[in-house]
Amino acid sequence: MAGTYIWFFRSLPLLVLLIFVYNLPQLMPGLRPILSNPFWAGLIALVISETAYIAEIHRGGLLSIDNGQHEAAHALGIRSFGKYRQIIVPQAFRVALPTLGNQFITIVKLTSLVSVISLSEILLVGQRLYTRNFLVIETLVAVSLYYVMIVTVFTWAASWLERRMDVTRRKTSEREVPVSTEKKEIVRSARKIGEEIVVDMKKVRKAFGKKVVLNDISLEVRSGEVVSVIGPSGSGKTTLIRTINALQDIDAGTIRFHGEDWIDGNGRYQLAKTFHDDVVHLGMVFQSFNLFPHKTVLENIMMAPRYHKMGSNAELKEKAEGYLHKVGMAAHADKYPHQLSGGQKQRVAISRALAMEPRAILFDEPTSALDPELVAEVLRVIEMLASEGMTMIIVTHEMRFATRISDRIIMMEDGNMVANIKSQELATAPEGERVRQFMAQSEHG
Repeated sequence: MAGTYIWFFRSLPLLVLLIFVYNLPQLMPGLRPILSNPFWAGLIALVISETAYIAEIHRGGLLSIDNGQHEAAHALGIRSFGKYRQIIVPQAFRVALPTLGNQFITIVKLTSLVSVISLSEILLVGQRLYTRNFLVIETLVAVSLYYVMIVTVFTWAASWLERRMDVTRRKTSEREVPVSTEKKEIVRSARKIGEEIVVDMKKVRKAFGKKVVLNDISLEVRSGEVVSVIGPSGSGKTTLIRTINALQDIDAGTIRFHGEDWIDGNGRYQLAKTFHDDVVHLGMVFQSFNLFPHKTVLENIMMAPRYHKMGSNAELKEKAEGYLHKVGMAAHADKYPHQLSGGQKQRVAISRALAMEPRAILFDEPTSALDPELVAEVLRVIEMLASEGMTMIIVTHEMRFATRISDRIIMMEDGNMVANIKSQELATAPEGERVRQFMAQSEHG
């Protein structure tokens, strides 16, 4: 319906629409009290016509927003209305603003066409004047100046709004944060794996056309356990982790979360009724960070807890600052994402996941988008979380890190789980042979 509206009224000349609307009472006499007035007829015709153009401008703005913003909102349990109101529309409006400003200026100039239905518009007034005084050029110059003045005001207002919404122009500085000389010792043996199964996948299958990317995958992850998922590119690692929080649907199988039905792909893809309320307990850290660029670091951390009403603003701010301090980012709380390095962005993304107080965190290749010198700072944060007993599933290419931090290593290849082995058994167990070969190739590659 919307597409038909846009197609039709973008195809129809405004002059034709003006005359049609003004004369419409001949067909529908009931509209005469409104449309016989040139002002209302002209206004309605302009609104009908220009809405089609403005709708396309907004559609272009919405399409420009990276899909990662939608995925981040999904992972934080933010529903559609909240997502568009707080995340998508503000960014899309910023993108569309220059074109919208230009369209509004065009509308101002198009009002001159309304004179054809005898509305006393500036141009019509000018025409009446020069038929009396015969000063054609002088009158048209005066009329032109009026239009220039009006357009100048619109241009200034649009430019002011554009500058105000452009976060790249804002000046921010680092906060003064006391430097702690205490070094936290990461002790792997201090972690304990519980008996409770946090994530339980049973015969999960996913195919894209004829390409099977997950072939009857079964996996149990227990409380406090750190599981690393490795494998060559295209093996199904990322698809595996994305099915757990429904960023990717499944064709068959079931997934349970904390002992409750979560995702069912048997016969018909279906989420648990409480999915959007409970997905907040399953943190997600993306390869491309997916921070909200129009919000500061502190606002990125506070946004989802505030949306879910997890406390007062003062309480949420205090907690958010605490999580930023935990990952060494407290000094950058007032900065915007574009002012951070890749490693800093990823640490903020980890803080954002932690702020939801999750029962488990999923990491989708958290260091693959980083320069080598920035990888270590992110890995240290993940290792710190592991030492504190956080349940984690990590898709990674960092082989040495995987063997050092993981309780278990999963290897994917061509959609199949070819290994599921405890880290301490990796060097000796026959099942670890393929894993050892892959790791050796990765280190030499």
